[in-house]
Amino acid sequence: MMPSFWQIALVLAVVVLLFGRGKIKGLMTDVAEGIKGFKKGMKDDGTVVDASPKTIDTGATPANEGAAKKDEVASG
Repeated sequence: MMPSFWQIALVLAVVVLLFGRGKIKGLMTDVAEGIKGFKKGMKDDGTVVDASPKTIDTGATPANEGAAKKDEVASG
């Protein structure tokens, strides 16, 4: 069931009364600037950014880890 024109008009009137025209206008301006900035960033930047998480190299390899654990058990 589609809402009628009067139902839509009533909802819009309530929204305008609650938030005011200035706040809604400011919100829409912020959204438009964000979209424009995103599009500009996508167009200007031709490089691909690596979004993969960075890992910390501790120098431990699977072979070293086993030996280190054996040393800890033997000395402990």
